[in-house]
Amino acid sequence: MNLLADLPAARSAEETTLLQQGTQVRIERIVSHGQSSPPGFWYDQPDHEWVLVLKGHGVIEFADGRTVTLAAGDTLAIPAGTRHRVAATATDGPTVWLAVFHR
Repeated sequence: MNLLADLPAARSAEETTLLQQGTQVRIERIVSHGQSSPPGFWYDQPDHEWVLVLKGHGVIEFADGRTVTLAAGDTLAIPAGTRHRVAATATDGPTVWLAVFHR
């Protein structure tokens, strides 16, 4: 599978494709077209998350006020229980994320 092939067209919501899942890990491809988390929404996940931006760019905002801007090739590790949200993604083309959730 080529993670940059057959990308979905822009939609009102991100498209998530489950690539692999086991008892300790889940791997997803997420395609964004300018989407962001709704105002006031925070992810607060029980699993650790590691993300890699394959194409495009995105901004992750943390509840403590930090923001991290990720471009193609950048990675970010988010510990379990860390409140975060997607503040922005590219509007001039798709942002393709590889997300690995693990315990």
